[in-house]
Amino acid sequence: MQDKIFSMLGLAAKAGKVTSGGFLTEKAIKERRAKLVIIAGDASEGSTDTIRNKCDYYKIPCRIYGRKETLGNAIGKEDRTCAAVLDQGFAASLLKKLDEAAENADSN
Repeated sequence: MQDKIFSMLGLAAKAGKVTSGGFLTEKAIKERRAKLVIIAGDASEGSTDTIRNKCDYYKIPCRIYGRKETLGNAIGKEDRTCAAVLDQGFAASLLKKLDEAAENADSN
């Protein structure tokens, strides 16, 4: 499942529908351009809390998934703490896959 999620995230990035890094992700959230935010599981507690709180306030889905290195690699960048998906179609598909992966992890 992880490969499918990162592959789809990579496709979204190639289509220009992903922004990444704390500053640009926060900007996309505030401008309501973000349709989904993914935070790396090894991001600092402060970064995670800041992004999660903004997502809650602006009612944008937010999930914690992967590691900084794999999140960055998926979108062709260096390590990334977080990424915002800017396209509703990609966001809906990724959200479904992320939730399925979380359910599978919980049942194991």
